[in-house]
Amino acid sequence: MSKNNEANRKKNKKLIDQKKRKIQNAEAERKARLKQIREDFKAREANNTL
Repeated sequence: MSKNNEANRKKNKKLIDQKKRKIQNAEAERKARLKQIREDFKAREANNTL
């Protein structure tokens, strides 16, 4: 029975780690996208002032 608990714990930990990694990747992509949007906006504003 303890083996089964250990197996379940490992499986659940693996699933949780995968979810955490997925969230971190999504957050990094979101930040990169926002940074790109800001840079594009600044470039567009610079072109409009000329």
